Amino acid sequence: MSKYRSLQKDVLGWARDKDLLKIENHKSQALKMVSEVGELCDAIAKNDNEETIDAIGDTLVTLIILANQLGLDEVDCLESAYGVIRNRKGKTVNGTFIKH
Repeated sequence: MSKYRSLQKDVLGWARDKDLLKIENHKSQALKMVSEVGELCDAIAKNDNEETIDAIGDTLVTLIILANQLGLDEVDCLESAYGVIRNRKGKTVNGTFIKH
């Protein structure tokens, strides 16, 4: 088992223990994920590396739980998204990729 899959299993076990994995919790979980992304942006704006690491981790935790609530696997979602973007053409302008 990969390190990621082992951590995913641990996160889902923790979420199960906290009774978070019910599908009816998905809207609250999505809001929690947005909150964590906001904390990530704040940490980046403050150039706070320790908080950035924590916020990226917290965001991943919320996404793992949200995907599970929706009957999805976040790695499958990532694979699907990469399949769409892998051959995308475009250029980076001021740090943002602009597709053609």
